[in-house]
Amino acid sequence: MKKHIFLAFCIGIFLAACSAKDSEELYNLNATQWYKQIIKDLQDKDLEKADTHYGGMASEHVADPLLQTILIILAQAHMDEEEYVLAEFYLDEYNKKFGNSRNVDYIRYLKIKAKFDAFALPNRNQALMLKSQKEIDSFLQDYPHTQYEPLVQTMLTKFNLAVFYLDDTISDLYQRIGKEESYKIYQQRLEESEFFDKSIIEPELPWYRSIFEKF
Repeated sequence: MKKHIFLAFCIGIFLAACSAKDSEELYNLNATQWYKQIIKDLQDKDLEKADTHYGGMASEHVADPLLQTILIILAQAHMDEEEYVLAEFYLDEYNKKFGNSRNVDYIRYLKIKAKFDAFALPNRNQALMLKSQKEIDSFLQDYPHTQYEPLVQTMLTKFNLAVFYLDDTISDLYQRIGKEESYKIYQQRLEESEFFDKSIIEPELPWYRSIFEKF
């Protein structure tokens, strides 16, 4: 009996030591070790640990070339998880540390793409749409010959179409509730749009979302 108690006690000590070691804060690693650790975190689907270990890497290796790579990887990882605010944080970090005339258009393109990917519910993201339109207009003015121009133009067209559809929905609402003046304002916006009088297929929503998307 005593032997079993002693064995259980030893196992408990061993597991506690392993747990402490696993939770032990990492420090004094070279850039390659930090890089491998963050990649492992991402492979383990643990973005929180990856973010924490990025902090350690960034504090110990301020401008290491591997940090440049890991910032893009982390930004993309957060985009894949639809965590667009964090994705933008890493892109801003990249721009501050490694931005230059050769890659600044790429970073701005990725930031626009993050907003575009976040654009899942147009009727709930009017401010995001309008902000994104302005950012794209500014991007195209600043970089008229960028290789990302076709991609950004496609995003802009989709944003413009979404705004048109939203204005049409609001216009219809004002007409139904008898708000004639407001209806005329939105109707004028529609008539000034490039999509007015065009044959457009309206987006179809699943029944469980259409209940909440209708005004």
